[in-house]
Amino acid sequence: MAHEMGHYLVCVNRGVNATLPFFMPSPTLFGTLGAFIRIKTPIYTRRDLFDIGSAGPLAGFVTLLPFLFAGVWQSHRAHFQNQEVLLIAHPLGLRAVEWLRFGGTAGSTHVLLHPMAIAALAGMLITALNLLPLGQLDGGHILYAVFGERWHKIISTCMVAALVIMGKFYPPWWLWAAIMFFFGRRHPLVYDNHPLTASRRWLALAALVIFIVSFSLVPTAFSL
Repeated sequence: MAHEMGHYLVCVNRGVNATLPFFMPSPTLFGTLGAFIRIKTPIYTRRDLFDIGSAGPLAGFVTLLPFLFAGVWQSHRAHFQNQEVLLIAHPLGLRAVEWLRFGGTAGSTHVLLHPMAIAALAGMLITALNLLPLGQLDGGHILYAVFGERWHKIISTCMVAALVIMGKFYPPWWLWAAIMFFFGRRHPLVYDNHPLTASRRWLALAALVIFIVSFSLVPTAFSL
């Protein structure tokens, strides 16, 4: 909700016609495939493209942080012997908060996450997925706005190849690579050569940091 409303409110501010969010339920571990808004009019400037594209991940990440901290503080260590355990993604951001909560022992034992922390983790994974520098994902919009059409095509193609390699560790990445190869590499042209302001370039760097701390190569796995 926070992510898509970030996009929507900036669209309203810039006079871009967009719908309110549509939510997509799913019979999966997290129960949702996220949400989306439909933008009905073209985006004419790189500034507006960047602001609309980055507003969602930034809003979503800022919103999930209090729930991440509160959830980890209500979590506790757990020791499992001779039983199968579902291991959920452990991105750098979650590891950092666990280290603050449990100290140096956080990495040596499993942490049984409170449901609030799992909800925040779901938000982190969705944020990282949207920030992949590819096609018309939010990361692709940011990439296009910062570097232009040529570098967007080059990096998007490289990212599809990276998804194929990542599939060796987590096979669902192969499906995502196929979808992006056929439908996700192109980006609508924006006929504006004005460079972004320094403040927006700093926000682009912040989006990169958010991607790094939220990304997990293997979102879920089973372990004995």
